[in-house]
Amino acid sequence: MKRIYIFLLILGGIVPKSNAQDITDALRYSTENITGTARFNAAGGAFGTLGGDLSAIAVNPAGSAIFLRNDSSISFDVSNTKNAASYFNTQSNVNYTNANFNQAGFVFVFNTQKQDSDWDKIAIGLNYVTTQNFDQDLFVKGIGDTSIGNFFLQKAQGVPLDLLQLQGGETIPDLYSYLGENYGTNEQNAFLGYQGYIFDPVEPDNPNNNVYTSNIANGTFNQEYSYITRGFNAKYTFNFATQYKKKYYFGINLNSHNVDYSQFSFLRESNNNTGSTINYVGFENRLSVLGNGFSAQAGIIAKITPEFRVSATYTTPTWLTISEETTQFLETEIINGTNTEFLTINPRTVNVFYDYRLQTPGKIGAGIAYVFGKQGFITIDYEHKDYSNIKFTPQTNSYFAVQNTLINNTLQAASTVRVGGEYKYERWSFRGGFRFEESPYKNTDILGNTTVLSTGLGYDFGTISLDLSYSILSQSRNQQLYNVGLTSATTIDSNTNTFVLTLGYNL
Repeated sequence: MKRIYIFLLILGGIVPKSNAQDITDALRYSTENITGTARFNAAGGAFGTLGGDLSAIAVNPAGSAIFLRNDSSISFDVSNTKNAASYFNTQSNVNYTNANFNQAGFVFVFNTQKQDSDWDKIAIGLNYVTTQNFDQDLFVKGIGDTSIGNFFLQKAQGVPLDLLQLQGGETIPDLYSYLGENYGTNEQNAFLGYQGYIFDPVEPDNPNNNVYTSNIANGTFNQEYSYITRGFNAKYTFNFATQYKKKYYFGINLNSHNVDYSQFSFLRESNNNTGSTINYVGFENRLSVLGNGFSAQAGIIAKITPEFRVSATYTTPTWLTISEETTQFLETEIINGTNTEFLTINPRTVNVFYDYRLQTPGKIGAGIAYVFGKQGFITIDYEHKDYSNIKFTPQTNSYFAVQNTLINNTLQAASTVRVGGEYKYERWSFRGGFRFEESPYKNTDILGNTTVLSTGLGYDFGTISLDLSYSILSQSRNQQLYNVGLTSATTIDSNTNTFVLTLGYNL
């Protein structure tokens, strides 16, 4: 077959023709875990009815009108995540600690009360908050019963042999790039597997052969899998709120979202199975993601009595535009009689995908709070979010249509309950909270419910305040190593301990 090379030069890479996005990507950018200020975090994030905190604006935009004067704050957090993984009855533990700047903002309060007007206050605010921290380390090891070779074999079935073979003067980067531009990621992975001798064609002399057999015999496989993610999802908020008759508070947010995510995985596999001509495979994949988007929020808080308050909020879907880049390489060890040969198939090519659009689900919320004068409060917030409404767009794209159907069949509506309280003694404040969030999956074995316990304290110096909080987040999940072929899952119990320090300043 004569190949015609059409290279689209973007950042030195190529644009694969087929899509690689799936339900895992969609859910990653649709979930939130707002840490916010130390006060917000210590009280379980249950500030939708209280307001008066800059992170509360991220939950209910009406909350800024609760402020009595101009206010600003900046927050830093230190998190430690422990992932305990079980893979074929072998346990592995890994810890990762990171420090982040996670919140900053200010609000200006203008008293506008006039004799002929019931609108007596407006507030304008700007706030930055990290809505998701992607920093995770995972290490898995064990003796599995399925080889990574099955991943490459399944990718190859149906692909003509002619597409996988180098022709005169052709290099590995040449053909890898050609396949990405004209076919897609499946063909690229099949090419790596063929060049690494992981499988052979049934008819080696037929260029149209599209059936392959593995060179890795059945048996057991010593496997080690490293999985590292870094990055964040952040929200920049412009807020406007107003007070009516000193009893009702209305607010709106215009939000700009920013996604910065990277992922690294490396599988190392060895075997001594009789009949295998491949006894070692190393497979590396890297993913880099940048994205931006927009959403809006509206909220109301009502003082039923001086002590009792209720609230309601609505958040629109978030419309994201996402860019992705990937790199990968394969290494194998081949047994040829008494000789052993080590191969590295490294295309040294950056796959730059066409931008795609993702619509994450909107949500509704409500809450109640009881305020004990200046002594403290007890509050409960509730949110409802239907993850089955996540959509890749345009929906006319056949691949996205399949993924959207899978999302609709796999994900569900989930509720979140937050409970918080605060007690003040002189200039000290003591806080505690709890958050429970249902799994977005219908099958909770894939991803379990999330629970968060939190506590903290603060001291008011006057115009300056200092707050500290501690929280522990617990969640269990089953994570497949790959989406096809090697679909063995590891069971992961994850615990994240987070400390937040907030410096506040008001006038």
